[in-house]
Amino acid sequence: MPTLDWIGKDRVINHHMDVPYRVLNHVYSYDLSGRHSEDNGSGNKIIHGDNLEALKSLLPEYAGKIKCIYIDPPYNTGNESWVYNDNVNDPKIKKWLGEVVGKEGEDLSRHDKWLCMMYPRLRLLHKLLAKDGAIFISIDDNELYSLKMVCDEIFGSNCFVADVSWQRTYSTRNDSKGIVREVEHILVYSGQPGWNPEKLPRTEEMNSKYKNPDHDIAMWRSDNAYAPGAATHQGMVYAIQHPFTGEMLYPSNGSCWRYQQDTMLEIMCGWCDYELKELDDAERRAAICGVAETEIRQGVQAIVLSEPLEISSAKAKAVYEKGPWPRFFFSKGGKGGIARKTYLESVGGKPPTNYWSYGEVGHTDEAAKTLRAIFNGRAAFDTPKPYRLVEHILQIATDENSIILDSFAGSGTTAHAVLNRNRADGGNRRFILIEMEDYADSITAERVKRVIHGYGEGKNAVEGTGGDFCFYELGERLMLENGALNPDMDIHNIRNYIWYLETKKSLPDTGQDDNKYLLAVDGDVAYYFCYEKDTVTTLDRNFLRTIRTMAEGYIIYADQCAVSDKELQKHNITFKKIPRDIVRL
Repeated sequence: MPTLDWIGKDRVINHHMDVPYRVLNHVYSYDLSGRHSEDNGSGNKIIHGDNLEALKSLLPEYAGKIKCIYIDPPYNTGNESWVYNDNVNDPKIKKWLGEVVGKEGEDLSRHDKWLCMMYPRLRLLHKLLAKDGAIFISIDDNELYSLKMVCDEIFGSNCFVADVSWQRTYSTRNDSKGIVREVEHILVYSGQPGWNPEKLPRTEEMNSKYKNPDHDIAMWRSDNAYAPGAATHQGMVYAIQHPFTGEMLYPSNGSCWRYQQDTMLEIMCGWCDYELKELDDAERRAAICGVAETEIRQGVQAIVLSEPLEISSAKAKAVYEKGPWPRFFFSKGGKGGIARKTYLESVGGKPPTNYWSYGEVGHTDEAAKTLRAIFNGRAAFDTPKPYRLVEHILQIATDENSIILDSFAGSGTTAHAVLNRNRADGGNRRFILIEMEDYADSITAERVKRVIHGYGEGKNAVEGTGGDFCFYELGERLMLENGALNPDMDIHNIRNYIWYLETKKSLPDTGQDDNKYLLAVDGDVAYYFCYEKDTVTTLDRNFLRTIRTMAEGYIIYADQCAVSDKELQKHNITFKKIPRDIVRL
């Protein structure tokens, strides 16, 4: 598979593994009763901090669990006048490039810098994405093709779902130069090949195509009576005699009747009496199947009228006038070919396409007006996305209990969309927003607060969605720069980290009768983390006597080991030294 190369790639390709693991410090909780310091246990999180480190902090709890990721990263247009700098000359990014890429980072083009910034973040997002999930990435023409190649490399080209064109504007300026950019892009990748989106609600326009001219039990529309695959379904290629004209009707070339012959015979008998009869039509059937006459299946009979045409026609006419007609009917007032009914109740919702019009999902001007309404006329953010755009994504990529992640949270549109969607269908979707800029509280979280309570006045008032969230800051590093465990780190966070390192899962509640150092059992292996902040721990025979959990193998972390290799091998124990054997995520 072709891959993209750029200056600095070799420095960032595995950088996600060197990112320090930090815990999240709870700052405050928010719900309908307002702000308070106690943790309200909300599954909704707004995190202020470097999104690279914040993504790393989510791994122990959320790896492989995020059903839907939506990100709107910098487009790298070179515009640095916005509140959210759309350029990787942002001082924080420049500092990061200097530390990670090195001095040569000063000489990189803005495209090299942008790719260096995005690559490790996408690697961590890939780890967080559920197998049955999907990631949606907004981008414009500046970096579209570079992003596509990087995502092919990280998520897999076989997990590419679509390049969606979003009609971002409802009007174009007359003084625009060149070809006007009316759409932006949303690249979609899935957690594994074969992902299928949910259907969208049907529209009145779509339903208007369904009629009921024959007084059937449900609304229906005309559909094709044929299916592809004549050559491999030769037993379903035969003639059906027309009850009004007597003509022998065959499927079109390359096609066969949609149902097996016994089913088709039963359906046609709803018009008048039919029977099976040999027609000696091998040459005609072979032509339809695209095979030589010597290769056509023998003994395939036709469905023909069992009474004279006049009698059959009279019976069929009575059915046509009275109704309802059988599932396969004759078009053009009974004089045309065979068509099939497709019932409205059986077709389900509307399949999403790769073109999203502003009428369907909103446009940039709508997004700006919404934000001004929320912030009492103030333009708090220059480049928001319409919440209807994200709601559209939620409709096709989430269920009522999904976790949604946005690691370039900006003005908080994703949280707004999640709260709206939950209010509409009673769902329990949870959002995780990450914003590195200082407005994470004053804009991102503030918008969510106002959406929860409602905003606007008079006829423009918007009712609150309800809901809650917790606001976090990035906390201390788990591993100090000298390689030691941070003594100020909460032991629960350390245990979660160790368990995720070993199993790539979230630490469960064991509820087992064992010593306090047991983490849990996974795959017939019991894991122990024998650690005390102020005391050296030793794996010795006294410790082994405290183990009550029966397992095929044991992995035990401790500061030192006083058990011989022979005895460790005898009990199938793997010793790991703290902190030497604690690897980085």
